[in-house]
Amino acid sequence: MPDRTDLISLPITLQYEHRVIFTRDVFAPANDTLATLLVPREPGGTARAVVFWDEGLAGAFPGFADKMKRWFAARTDCLCLEADPVALPGGEGVKNDFHQLERVWIAINSAKLCRHSFVIALGGGAVLDLVGFGAATAHRGIPIVRLPTTSLSQADGGLGVKNGVNYFAKKNWLGAFVVPHAVVNDLAFLDGLSPRDRRAGLIEALKVALVRDGAFFEFIAARVDGLAAFDREPYEAVIRESARQHALHIATGGDPFERGSARPLDFGHWAAHKLEQLSEFRVSHGEAVAIGMAIDLIYARRIGLLPEPVAERILGIIQRLGFELFAPIRQIRGPSGRQDMLDGLEEFREHLGGRLTIPMIRAPGERLEVHEMEGPVVKASFEELRVRYG
Repeated sequence: MPDRTDLISLPITLQYEHRVIFTRDVFAPANDTLATLLVPREPGGTARAVVFWDEGLAGAFPGFADKMKRWFAARTDCLCLEADPVALPGGEGVKNDFHQLERVWIAINSAKLCRHSFVIALGGGAVLDLVGFGAATAHRGIPIVRLPTTSLSQADGGLGVKNGVNYFAKKNWLGAFVVPHAVVNDLAFLDGLSPRDRRAGLIEALKVALVRDGAFFEFIAARVDGLAAFDREPYEAVIRESARQHALHIATGGDPFERGSARPLDFGHWAAHKLEQLSEFRVSHGEAVAIGMAIDLIYARRIGLLPEPVAERILGIIQRLGFELFAPIRQIRGPSGRQDMLDGLEEFREHLGGRLTIPMIRAPGERLEVHEMEGPVVKASFEELRVRYG
């Protein structure tokens, strides 16, 4: 007789590889970086793919869609582009428009892609999030290759395993965790960005330095004026190291799919996400993170976690990088304004579940977690921002 039990418990172990590759001008005729990644699973077969791209790239890089098509046309022996590249609007608004998600599904279905095919996404974090969620839910998961095109996505957002769209007026309420087939950081894309968009990646680099690596923080601090001027050598070095730090945390931090309550890389983000929402996304993510970090730095100083000289030094570096520490809050409409930003604490907890867990720092590279924030002190921190920087 077979053994009987009321419980069958068997481990399932999956092995992932998180690859981040740096190149320049990925669709140049002689650049085979992408071709080495789009390998057919069947020997002698052809890798089939559909490309989704941020239509804003057309202004910075005229003829870009045709350049992509020529690159694929030169490799028809091993690659097949199953449709013309699909242009999507960039910016956070694309994640609020369910019709755009349906467009992704329709294109994948029309091209008859399968789980042996590839979805390629080029754009900022919003486009990568949208297309990544579309690919994750089509056929229960089609491999995706991300090509982040903004400093923010190359330094942070494009490196992660999170994909999602906004719903119920909440950021990334619908989503999926997927390790991308690869992330390709094409540094040439950074040359086409506006100063506002080039600056955005620097605040995420500063954030990861503050929570993970004091030496990286000092590297940034020593080059802050060159970074503010976007001097190529230090600027690209910081974007590269920020990408490495984010990928390293995801791969080795022990919780890539966020099953716990901690969000170590989200220093300053509880307020940032709410500020984006309340401003109807007129405030960019980078601008919001700068303010969110300033609020948490002042809060940490006020409760005795962070020495005043250290807090002041970090606030000064944020400003010298070109960020304003109060003006974006004026983008909030309505009478409730900053008071409503306190709702961001509960939404931050709800999105992950479990206890409220907010990352703070004692010094650059020395992170700790707090599980409650004192409302009066948070309000006082907002008021200090207003008085000092308003």
